[in-house]
Amino acid sequence: MPECLRNWMQARSRLWLSLSLVLLLLSWQAPVLGAAPCSRPLRLAMMEWPPYFYANDKGEAIGHDFELIRAVFKEAGCGLELGEILPRNRRYAMFKAGELDLIPGASDTPERREYAWFGRAYRMETVSLFTLPAKLPLYRDISGFQDLLSRRIPLLSLNAGWFGVDYDQYIGRLQEARLSSSFETFEKGLLMLARERGELIMADHATLLYEAARIKMELAPLPYHPSNAPVHLMFNKKTVSEEEVQRLNAAQERLEARGVLRAIRARYGVQY
Repeated sequence: MPECLRNWMQARSRLWLSLSLVLLLLSWQAPVLGAAPCSRPLRLAMMEWPPYFYANDKGEAIGHDFELIRAVFKEAGCGLELGEILPRNRRYAMFKAGELDLIPGASDTPERREYAWFGRAYRMETVSLFTLPAKLPLYRDISGFQDLLSRRIPLLSLNAGWFGVDYDQYIGRLQEARLSSSFETFEKGLLMLARERGELIMADHATLLYEAARIKMELAPLPYHPSNAPVHLMFNKKTVSEEEVQRLNAAQERLEARGVLRAIRARYGVQY
């Protein structure tokens, strides 16, 4: 073999070897999207919140929010640890104490941002006022909680949560006037309404209608809605890193782009 050809072939081999080493080093350093899982399974409490998160007849978790969470975590390569059903106030207390990592269906508020990260919005939540159908003509014209205060109309509402700016401004005054009573479960709230412990009941629109249908009770919604706002997955700043939240957000965006989350919403009739 001529000397010049041999030298050329040796130089080419050295060049390919150098390029291979560079590519190998780059492959070690470059992150692979979605490949790195969360540091550990994130803790989530079971809920009684149809049609978003509840147990079926076999005791298995189902619902729009649970299906969405399961799909997002699978896409991100993260694990979930599902605990027992907890009362709403205890669930939030455990979250603040760092004993739970995640709460779904949360409203993004400045107060909560002190201790929580918020994921990408994933659906809308409409908070509505309802009454018994026979009483709708009495309350159809209500346009805010100021009306409840001035007309002394008793209200039933959940014992925890964010229900809009108007409610936040008036709840203290309604409580002082003994015009506000709270309930833990939606069924209990509806039974309180049926027994005239309150004239109006307030909660998530879809959930109250679902529960009323389940116990064969008729409800009439008022035209006024205290809130219609997006909800998010709320992550504990004490136990979940911002990088993990970003990874889960990216997984959610990929599922949105592929139409996976849209199909879940369609099955439950949920709006976004």
